[in-house]
Amino acid sequence: MMRLPSFRFAQVETIEEAAALLAKDPDNTRLVAGGTDLWPNMKRRHQQAETVVSLAKIPGLTGISGDGKAATTIGAMTTLTDIASSEFMQANYPGVVRAVASISAPVLRNMGTIGGNLCLDTRCTYYNQNEEWRRSIDYCMKEKGSTCWVAPSSSRCWAISASDAAPVLCAINAEVELVSKNGKRTIPLADLYQDDGINYLLKSRDEILTRLILPTPGTWKATYWKLRRRGSIDFPVLGVGAAMNFAPDGSVQDARIFLGAVRSAPTRCEASEQAIIGAQLNESNIAEAATCARKASSPLDNTDFVVNWRKKMVERYVEGALRELGNLPETVKSPPHGNWAQ
Repeated sequence: MMRLPSFRFAQVETIEEAAALLAKDPDNTRLVAGGTDLWPNMKRRHQQAETVVSLAKIPGLTGISGDGKAATTIGAMTTLTDIASSEFMQANYPGVVRAVASISAPVLRNMGTIGGNLCLDTRCTYYNQNEEWRRSIDYCMKEKGSTCWVAPSSSRCWAISASDAAPVLCAINAEVELVSKNGKRTIPLADLYQDDGINYLLKSRDEILTRLILPTPGTWKATYWKLRRRGSIDFPVLGVGAAMNFAPDGSVQDARIFLGAVRSAPTRCEASEQAIIGAQLNESNIAEAATCARKASSPLDNTDFVVNWRKKMVERYVEGALRELGNLPETVKSPPHGNWAQ
């Protein structure tokens, strides 16, 4: 049986108290929301802390606030189940709901939070093993070692971004609110990430993600396509978050396409976007956009499935997502995305 290591557990009741504790010793303090990522990681000794600060009892960090006429805010402690089962979210942000409903299984969505999923630790075949296995081959760069076993000659870690919510939320240009002892700031969600498997979040270590801010409903038409081995439970091997809006003549006025689980941060496919902006979606420009996405992805052999097949599926899934948004006949089978009502 894997057991948690010893640590001090702080149950705070205000965001100011949490921020003060985090600022006191950010290197040895961790925040816990639903705990579906942190507790298993601590049991496997992937992550360690002298103090764990729980955000569970802080008022104002849960709930969905919106009237459909302006931006919508979601508290970082709002559970994935509450988002996926919300009739308001289903009606106004179906692409976001699809992504959230695809995360893990109902029992974990009941505990997991949207803030936790956005800050999810990066993953890798060589990192996400038990401690004995990792020690037997020598620890990787992400933990105590100096070598990335995916790319031994590399000077950086290539663990992948495994958040399902992030790609589609980046695509619709969502924002997040960050709070620290020194104040608060709001940034585009896409600016929260950087392509580094170890230092994958660009927020300061003493900042707390408190709110997610979605654009006014109708601003973007969005979807999410997820590749995984099983129809539920599994982390993504590929996630495609695509969003666009259309001009009155049906042409694509703007588009944003982000890939998840191919690099250490959600990866924007700007060449794919340019292939479709200013024209009506058709077989030719969708194929060009899909090819550009494959070139931008560059997945490595650090998760499930063969790399070359994963690269090909980038192309197929981007094609499927764009055809869905353009209401074109389906040529790629849409993957299962979970039951919203669970």
